[in-house]
Amino acid sequence: MEQIVYKAALIGFLGIGAQWLAWRYHLPAIVLMALAGIAAGPLAGLIDPVRDFGPFLQPTISLAVAIILFEGGLSLDFKELRHAGGGVRRLVVPGVPIAWGLGAWAAHHIAGLSWPVAVLFAGILVVTGPTVIVPLLRQANLAARPRTLLKWEGIVNDPIGALLAVLVYDY
Repeated sequence: MEQIVYKAALIGFLGIGAQWLAWRYHLPAIVLMALAGIAAGPLAGLIDPVRDFGPFLQPTISLAVAIILFEGGLSLDFKELRHAGGGVRRLVVPGVPIAWGLGAWAAHHIAGLSWPVAVLFAGILVVTGPTVIVPLLRQANLAARPRTLLKWEGIVNDPIGALLAVLVYDY
């Protein structure tokens, strides 16, 4: 049990450190957090979630996903959607199938994944949720209209991509 506390503290330290570096150097926090996770996990072997957290891993992931999704939903302003609805529809309706198809093709032909795994991988990559997009948009300093369109495109894509991934995984 003591080992779990140390590993959780290390993850917290790395996350806070990555967030601070992102703020300090005006970089997207998600990029630095991903790099910190890769460095601590597969590269250095400091953290192995399955080994370190065992039966606590799945409930912890479920709780973290729920918190992330809930936090992302708190910042929504539905008045914006009324003005951006048409543009969002024009981005999402062709964008999701194109991204899914091209992503699956690239994962199969370039990365060498089997078709079922490539289609699942592409379904996951279609997701551009608000928790990733909003911090990137803040740093991009875009005008209000394109910022609103991209934010709502990410919000609408989130459940579509999740549904694609779940459906492909189940079949």
